[in-house]
Amino acid sequence: MIFSEFSTYLSRIEATASRNEITEILAEAFRAATPTEIGKMCYLLQGRVAPLYESIEFGVADKFIIRAIAQANAVDIDTVTKAFKKLGDVGLAAESLHSGKTTKLTVGEVYDRLYAVAVSGGQGSQEKKIAMLADLLRNLTAVSARFVMRIPLDKLRLGFSEMTMLDALSWMLAGDKSLREALESAYNVRPDIGYIAETVRRDGIAGLSHVRAHVGSPVLAELCQRLPNADDMIKKMGEVAVEPKYDGVRVQIHFQPGGVKTFSRNLENTTAMFSELNAIGAELHAKDAIVDCEAVGVDTKTGKLVSFQETTTRKRKHDIEKAQQSVPLRFFVFDILFKDGKDLLSVPLSARRKILEETVIPKKLLSLSPQIITTDANVLREYHDEQIKKGLEGVVIKKWNSPYEPGRRGYSWVKFKEEEGKTGKLTDTIDAVVMGYYMGEGKRTGFGIGAFLVGVRNNDRFVTVTKIGTGVSDALWKELRKQLAHIQSRQKPKEYEEVMKALTPDVWVLPKIVVEIAGDDLTRSSTHGAGVAVRFPRLVRIRTDKHASQVTTTVEVEQMFQGQKSHSKQ
Repeated sequence: MIFSEFSTYLSRIEATASRNEITEILAEAFRAATPTEIGKMCYLLQGRVAPLYESIEFGVADKFIIRAIAQANAVDIDTVTKAFKKLGDVGLAAESLHSGKTTKLTVGEVYDRLYAVAVSGGQGSQEKKIAMLADLLRNLTAVSARFVMRIPLDKLRLGFSEMTMLDALSWMLAGDKSLREALESAYNVRPDIGYIAETVRRDGIAGLSHVRAHVGSPVLAELCQRLPNADDMIKKMGEVAVEPKYDGVRVQIHFQPGGVKTFSRNLENTTAMFSELNAIGAELHAKDAIVDCEAVGVDTKTGKLVSFQETTTRKRKHDIEKAQQSVPLRFFVFDILFKDGKDLLSVPLSARRKILEETVIPKKLLSLSPQIITTDANVLREYHDEQIKKGLEGVVIKKWNSPYEPGRRGYSWVKFKEEEGKTGKLTDTIDAVVMGYYMGEGKRTGFGIGAFLVGVRNNDRFVTVTKIGTGVSDALWKELRKQLAHIQSRQKPKEYEEVMKALTPDVWVLPKIVVEIAGDDLTRSSTHGAGVAVRFPRLVRIRTDKHASQVTTTVEVEQMFQGQKSHSKQ
């Protein structure tokens, strides 16, 4: 496919807010693509040239794109800067100043050139990247220039996620969304949208039967659901394993003779952050393996586990060795997904636990997460209370004979932080995305922020659930403002549903930052898009380990509200 044709599809997507229409346009584009093109097309739609879990980033900022536009069109930087400031978008600036010769580059050729930009490194690499982008621009149509210049900055912002692409692949194959579940199940095991698209474009839906867990490619983490109390947990789940809920960082460890890789719950490749795991071979009785664990920092003086905030200081790209010494980690392993060439996802937890105990050799780095097995709500409750007394978050309850369900929030795993009625109605927290912020007043004038608007996920879009202006320290206000400065948007991002005028923030931001919030309870709301609102909300922490796609959903918020109502009637 000629890239200018692909740009026509992108223009149509950009012009509509209808999720169904976006799905059908994507399906059209996918049908027109060859099996070798469709995977590359999917990566570009994500603003990338590789799967989310591969550490291949463009490493360029607005100013570099501005220089590339100037070089491509033989104009000075001031001219491009003025166009950028006027239009508020580098893509529109590139389109408005376009003077290229517009050769017929294909999708594959544009992809290959962008890939070369991303992997270019070494001395003088920034100048080299600018020259490569300028040369690419000279060979694009004006409309193509608009979209291509947004890709290195991750600002394509077409208003859909991988889930809509899966819907579109189903539409491509069947003319409807009937194959979505099969596609999503495969994606959860192998979260590489390019690989999934290429497979079904070439082999049809039957091609997904070969998708298995693979060392070096992360499996989406199984997630927890909510139930209001211990009695309901036992009633719904039967025999369960009960494990401590550590307040750390979820880490998936991939071990093989060639080395170790680690991935976060949001598919980030974190291998460089945990280089101590290069010595893990002495603590695993396996040729190769994928294990799921929670990494928690340890106080070097007391030997006690440290807070989430201290643990997350290990998530850095610089001074890693220094961080390892100041915050050593213990990796509490609680599941095994793959061992010695065998995919274990469909194996019941009871059997996986036995395999795990035979595999992990607890020494300096690894510890087996303890657990008890019970069918008694009182035993579950007592074990939970013991963990709270130890300073942990509570427990995770797992159906003893359940498979590992990647990416699923079913009732195989349930988190139990606090039983309703002990400390208030809203005893669990909500993960929400920051949608925008309001300018500060009084002493917060200096911070440039006085409150912020947050939302939860409704399919591919986000709807408001509360605004927060209290319970935030001065230091956290400053940190939040600093992070938000890099993701501001002149207009309401396409990913956001309509927001009531009274809630419209002074500054919109892209859906990038996830925060954990607490509150007294939930109330029905005609103001907030979620249909409920958090009463007396407060910020618990910024969740640097989570992606916007992993925030709490409207379905979960409604379940929390209904659970709160049913408890109040008892």
